[in-house]
Amino acid sequence: MNKALTFLLIHPEISRTKYNFVGIIENECLELEYICAMLKSEGHNVFIYDGQVEKRSAASAIRAYDPDAVYVCGRTRQENFMLEYCSAAKKHNPDIITIIGGLHAQLSYMRMQKEYVDYILTSFDIFLINKIVGGEDLEGVDGLCYKDMRGEWISNPLKQFDIKLLPRPDRSYFYEHPNNYRYLELEHAAWVRSAYSCPYRCNFCERNRMNGGVYSYREIDDVVDEIAQIDSDNIYIVDDDFLYNEKRVERFADLIKERGIHKKYICYGRSDFISEHEELMKRLADIGLYYVLVGLEAIGDSYLNSYGKKSDVACNIRSIDICNRLGINIMGMFILDPDFTGKDFRRLYKWIKEHDLKHVATSIFTPEMGLENYSRYKDRLISDNPSHYDYLHLVIRPGKIGVRLFYFHYYVLLIKLFLKAKREGVYDFIDYGDYIRSFISNIFRKRRNDDE
Repeated sequence: MNKALTFLLIHPEISRTKYNFVGIIENECLELEYICAMLKSEGHNVFIYDGQVEKRSAASAIRAYDPDAVYVCGRTRQENFMLEYCSAAKKHNPDIITIIGGLHAQLSYMRMQKEYVDYILTSFDIFLINKIVGGEDLEGVDGLCYKDMRGEWISNPLKQFDIKLLPRPDRSYFYEHPNNYRYLELEHAAWVRSAYSCPYRCNFCERNRMNGGVYSYREIDDVVDEIAQIDSDNIYIVDDDFLYNEKRVERFADLIKERGIHKKYICYGRSDFISEHEELMKRLADIGLYYVLVGLEAIGDSYLNSYGKKSDVACNIRSIDICNRLGINIMGMFILDPDFTGKDFRRLYKWIKEHDLKHVATSIFTPEMGLENYSRYKDRLISDNPSHYDYLHLVIRPGKIGVRLFYFHYYVLLIKLFLKAKREGVYDFIDYGDYIRSFISNIFRKRRNDDE
């Protein structure tokens, strides 16, 4: 076996402003836990740093652990942090191996080809890290970017990965933080992934391009075995779409019931699946499905067609009705289109009220870096700061109203949704007043700082 190394695996902070939803939604760093398990099996020393929950900075953690290698993963909005951590590692010790992986790296790896970054993983294949630190010849190793002897970047072809090859995650860090990792009121919620990528092809979403666009899934019996072993009452199945294969979902419901596993579940699903499988949704409700996150996206079929959603508003309405009757909390997620006018914002709120949708999440339309949409909207871009690609910022110029007026209607909508939720007793664990005061303040601000 090669020499044992010390690794520091870093999950970046979300943002350095108050609008980061820490304490409301905190995601278990599952990717790092897979890597941790794999590296420990090779005899390495491994530490995890999660910027969501740690009080110290990543730079101080690098100094404290003095690692041989640093691995950082993250999404588009965390790009600046990911690069900052790699730079800090090299400043601490130029010999530290710096590796970047994760979702953003798969499609936008060229943005991270910096002098202080050594390797970039463009695949979900965590075993590539063994090849890196094992000193193997990396020529022809797909799914990897590295520097040649002249310091020039080599980008090997993308590589699909079979999720069945993953080890069980090492959840030591998760268990060390019992007061963190929640989804709304469901505290200490553990992440479980049963599939990579998404089988659908909505044109605004980068998730269906992950893993080279190949949908790779685990056997459901293995997934249930993992859930049974997790010391948590709340399970967040983070597949991009868990409600996809009817037989697979039926098997999940059967096994959970047969084994007497009593937990609450969160998952993603499409409205067309829900609207066509009411009986199956009832079975899921009976075994503990608590939240289903549904990309309703729009209240007009023309928008849904333009997004390539392959669904319609009738399915959206029926899915809400089914979940409400079954006692499943449906989280309706909507896109705030850049061509919205004030009337569109008001129509959306009226529709939400009329259809008794209690849980709502809104996202400002954002062309993802690495997708065709980014090039399509390049003439309308008003920000290329990756920190703004968090679905809370306008990054392209609105088509029908000005930027300030768009933000005005956006914050008015948020205030109305928060007041509606407060009246209905939703999210009682948060400070409504603090958020509403902040939204009101933002309405009257003359400009937005780059870091906010």
